[in-house]
Amino acid sequence: MTGTATPAHGVTKPARVRRRVPVRTPHQAATAGGGRLGGPLAALPWALPAFAFVGVLLVYPFFRSVYGSFFEDNGFTSSFTGFDNYARLADDPIFGRSLLNTLMWVVGTLLLPVVAGLLIAVATHRMRFGGIAQLIIVLPYAISGAATAVLWNFMLTSDGAVNQVLRGVGLDGWAQTWLLEWPQNTLSMIVASTWQATGLNVVLFAIGLRAIPRETVEAAELDGASGWRMFRHITLPQLRAVTVVVVGMAIVNSLKAFDMIWVLTKGGPSRSSETLALSMYRETFRLFHIGYGSAIALVLSVIVVASSWMYLRRQMPDISGTAVRN
Repeated sequence: MTGTATPAHGVTKPARVRRRVPVRTPHQAATAGGGRLGGPLAALPWALPAFAFVGVLLVYPFFRSVYGSFFEDNGFTSSFTGFDNYARLADDPIFGRSLLNTLMWVVGTLLLPVVAGLLIAVATHRMRFGGIAQLIIVLPYAISGAATAVLWNFMLTSDGAVNQVLRGVGLDGWAQTWLLEWPQNTLSMIVASTWQATGLNVVLFAIGLRAIPRETVEAAELDGASGWRMFRHITLPQLRAVTVVVVGMAIVNSLKAFDMIWVLTKGGPSRSSETLALSMYRETFRLFHIGYGSAIALVLSVIVVASSWMYLRRQMPDISGTAVRN
């Protein structure tokens, strides 16, 4: 008989019925809960505070700066001038020097902290006390930019530690007024920034080195790779993702360099060591040329976004291509 089972003793028992557990796809689950907790807009109330925070602190100031750049504004009176502030940028020698100093910061930051961080991380990766060496190099990064500037101001003044050491070893001709003449004041501050920023790059590259599969290294060693060949063909390609992050951060940080320059030279002498970030601050908050400062801020924002976008697009073509195809 269907649905029953007859054991040997003649007692009839109902057969077990296997229950089917209903299964819903993620799309069906989202559709079913659309009006309550599981719908696609369920997370919107939780995200609204973050959207409001970003809008108040980033989006509104940006568009307010764009709007203000078309006015001559001293904080009390305002008059529409169109593109006069941008035309003034082209004729302003101080803006040209600030742009050149900013470019020097970008190049110096890429050549010194990034390269030094990579070489130190590779050199100490398999060293017996490599972790201690990396810790010592990372310590300056724990110091704020202002504190670092105060320390290097003690070293770079005319009678500071650097000149005293040079005179003590008989190199009097090498003693300089490091912070009073261009371009050595900008170069000196780049060196000071390198002393602080290298530690973070060492940490990031050290993490990348530990993520390299051991099998890849052993296979390369069996093929006879060592030294420069190992570094060029194995280490560098494996560190590409970390390098993209390190270089991207270096570019953005160098374009907005401010605190160390302000403490060491305040952009002087005669505004010769200003960068775009410092010129924007001085024009807006010191000289009360708010419209002109807004124009400088917009130019700096365009440079930061454009340089970051071009660099990432060049370094990650596969990702951009996949996004376009999708």
